[in-house]
Amino acid sequence: MSPDRIDAGSGAGKLWGVGLGPGDSELVTVKAARIIADADVVAYHSARHGRSIALGVATPYLREGQVHEKLVYPVTTGTTDHPGGYRGALEEFYAESAERLAVHLRAGRTVALLAEGDPLFYSSYMHMHKRLVDEFDAEIVPGVTSVSASTAAVGIPWVEADETTTVLPGTMGRDELVRRLRDSDAVAIMKLGRTFPTVLEALETAGLADRAWYVERASTSTQRVVPVRDVDPTSVPYFSMIVVPGVINGVVNHVGSSSAATADPVGGEVVVVGLGPGAQRWTTPEVLDELARATDIVGYKTYLARISPRPGQRMHASDNRVESERACMALDLAAAGARVVVVSSGDPGVFAMASAVVEMSAESPWTGVTVRVVPGVTAANAVAAAVGAPLGHDYAVISLSDRLKPWDTIERRIRAAVSADLVIAIYNPGSASRTWQVEALRSILLAEVGAERPVIAGRDVGGPEQAVSMTTVGELDPASVDMRTLLIVGSSTTQVVDRPAGAAVFTSRRYGDA
Repeated sequence: MSPDRIDAGSGAGKLWGVGLGPGDSELVTVKAARIIADADVVAYHSARHGRSIALGVATPYLREGQVHEKLVYPVTTGTTDHPGGYRGALEEFYAESAERLAVHLRAGRTVALLAEGDPLFYSSYMHMHKRLVDEFDAEIVPGVTSVSASTAAVGIPWVEADETTTVLPGTMGRDELVRRLRDSDAVAIMKLGRTFPTVLEALETAGLADRAWYVERASTSTQRVVPVRDVDPTSVPYFSMIVVPGVINGVVNHVGSSSAATADPVGGEVVVVGLGPGAQRWTTPEVLDELARATDIVGYKTYLARISPRPGQRMHASDNRVESERACMALDLAAAGARVVVVSSGDPGVFAMASAVVEMSAESPWTGVTVRVVPGVTAANAVAAAVGAPLGHDYAVISLSDRLKPWDTIERRIRAAVSADLVIAIYNPGSASRTWQVEALRSILLAEVGAERPVIAGRDVGGPEQAVSMTTVGELDPASVDMRTLLIVGSSTTQVVDRPAGAAVFTSRRYGDA
């Protein structure tokens, strides 16, 4: 037996950790009320002013003759002259408080230690539990958490389907808050008070302030719920919380609202997004947010296959050659009030759906429909990164598809880019119905820059069939290039470096005598 172990003996009393809920005495559970009424000793924590919110919540369930054990914190948020500092002062307080409760327990008394919310959720009770549970019989009565009360006060579904929840302390550093916020679906932020300005800044940086709600003293008669930007930072008490509903339900109209009950969902818009070139890790969190809250998702069937829709979402698949029709469908859906996401691979503004949607939105039936574009990682960026930095200097992006523009225009642009000594990223080089363009490109390059100019061929980069090769104009095999391949043709300053750690390609940012 350790020297500091308390020998409870067979006649020892029982310690109850009693969760009281968030503040409304009617949210105390039936079991908690019974334990409070039956206890010999009712213990509770308080600050140095002596008032206890927990005791106030429990008042309807107290009885005459009970011993009240007030455990007064020596310091809360202020300074201390304790030789061990703030942490040392608290450790000493917890040890002394545990011993005070142990005296009652050794005498055979039942002790109900009151805890706001839930006893094991950011509660003072846990510090007593850890010090006494090995020596005495201890049981916990769970309580309604402040998070539950705050989300109920906001009145917007907090999490739905596969969304996850995160609870963060406002005392966390700003940069870490931003990181956690960006990685989360639905969020509750506790321990505000003086931390509120930092938390608000983190919400703004993470792009979540638009759907964040401030809740003060949830479930009590002084409860207050407002959009987070409407809060006076100097008036925020410790007993307050910020709630960020998940993306499925979290987009609300804060303009002119003073409570969640007056907030209406934003609908009737088209958001054009880029999924990135293939790997799930290259789909940005912003794009995932837009997909999660969409009512309808529109796109080429191959790209839609990369998305796992949540229950209730409508998927509208189509062939790859009907871009204008697809854009019109999306705009029609949005005009009827739907929240529509149009998906593209890579970036939606690079040979993809953004231009088609924006162009059609200028037509009279849809000029009132909101259209937004959310960027994505481009295929050119992904292929370049796979071999180093071939796009490190000026470069051009050209599509070999002659479906929407004549070949003589494409050829003129290739020659112009070569003449300007630009690196060229070649999109849409070939397909089942276009089999000669890559050979034509190779012929142009042979005549203009010679056989030794570096060429990178990246196929299905980020996907399960990824293949990246470094070759030259002279060695390029047109038959190996298909629609899923992107070519990068180097400039005169592009270099392929053979290194023991692996070959790499780069185009220097220095040019000529600069």
